[in-house]
Amino acid sequence: MELKNGGAPIGICGLLKRDWLQDVDVGFAFLPQFWSQGYAFESAAAVMAWGRDVQGLTRIVAITAPANHGSQRVIEKLGLKFAGRIGSPEGQESRLYTPDGR
Repeated sequence: MELKNGGAPIGICGLLKRDWLQDVDVGFAFLPQFWSQGYAFESAAAVMAWGRDVQGLTRIVAITAPANHGSQRVIEKLGLKFAGRIGSPEGQESRLYTPDGR
């Protein structure tokens, strides 16, 4: 991701297919100076629309660290619902969000 004016890099956003997760998930990360400015929601909403409309994905989920409340707010604003906690193969615990909360 980069700013329209000047092209300064601000972060990343995209769809991921992890081997250990059944569904494709949307992920984003921004440099701290660009937090709380709407970039995460705007980019994640656009990426999810592209995944649905162009790639034909019928289910996109999201995961986040339990303490990452900012990302949790963005994910919920995207319309995803908390579905439970999951663990990665490396043993890292995450919060799983799905379209239907299941």
